[in-house]
Amino acid sequence: MQCPACAHEATKVLDSRLSEQDNTVKRRRECEKCFFRFSTREETEILNITVIKRDGRHEAYSREKLSAGFHKALEKRPITNQELRILISNIERDMYGLNKVEIKASQIGDIAMRHLKKLDKVAYIRFASVYREFKDVNTFYEELNKLIGKRKTYVKRTKQKRAAKKSKRIKR
Repeated sequence: MQCPACAHEATKVLDSRLSEQDNTVKRRRECEKCFFRFSTREETEILNITVIKRDGRHEAYSREKLSAGFHKALEKRPITNQELRILISNIERDMYGLNKVEIKASQIGDIAMRHLKKLDKVAYIRFASVYREFKDVNTFYEELNKLIGKRKTYVKRTKQKRAAKKSKRIKR
């Protein structure tokens, strides 16, 4: 590990802490030349997983691509970088749990959507609209209805509330 202060190659680890939430190791280090202290974070990488795209192409798995998609979906949402790291780690853990060298992009998308749905429903809808390639507003409504329940029940209750308010105004 190179020292950020003097660029010396030799550093020693003073302390290591394992984070169970996002599978990272935080290390406190010290340069052996200038004694500058700094922290590093090491993440586990999933290696040798090939993603099979919808068109049949094969591509190496990229955490950065998954992260970029989530950044768009989570834009202006109250999600911290730590929560995003945990989300990606959980998705990668599930991918690794499949014990496959090749994984279809659709499987990764389904895993991602399942985890995102638990984290933030607005971001879930944003991600789903791109991932599932919503063609029109009706497709969007269908996904929203799956998320919040039957829309008809909501509309029926709303009409009943309006009718009750109207009848109260008439009685006055």
